[in-house]
Amino acid sequence: MPLTGEYEPSPTDFVRQQVADYERTGGREGGTIMDLPVVILTSRGAKSGKIRKAPVMRVEHDGQYAVVASKAGAPDHPGWYHNLIAHPMVELQDGPDRYDYDVVELSGPEREEWWARCVQAFPQYAEYAEKTDRTIPVLLLTRA
Repeated sequence: MPLTGEYEPSPTDFVRQQVADYERTGGREGGTIMDLPVVILTSRGAKSGKIRKAPVMRVEHDGQYAVVASKAGAPDHPGWYHNLIAHPMVELQDGPDRYDYDVVELSGPEREEWWARCVQAFPQYAEYAEKTDRTIPVLLLTRA
């Protein structure tokens, strides 16, 4: 069942525009960051309950996706991470396709396996990990 409720666009201009372009064109516009593919992650706000959307790097393997809460190596997690922990059901749009996914945060060997896939898809994740003292969360999305 798709997430419903009031959508609150990002306060960041480029994020808001990228989401709008991606959704309007099925990913033909707004479909990359640094020339690498992205998907649109839709979640419910942990505090507000409002619908939130964010472009995240596309990391897919055998129909599952990983999202990486890197925040470019900042000392704290991105806001959407807290949304996924509070409400572990999301919608993911990959090109024109949109589906619902269940979310779990990975740890141990499974996290390491997916972390390697994430770094392969977006090599800057390795640099981000070196910039921060926190372990960057990797969350697995499995189609609901």
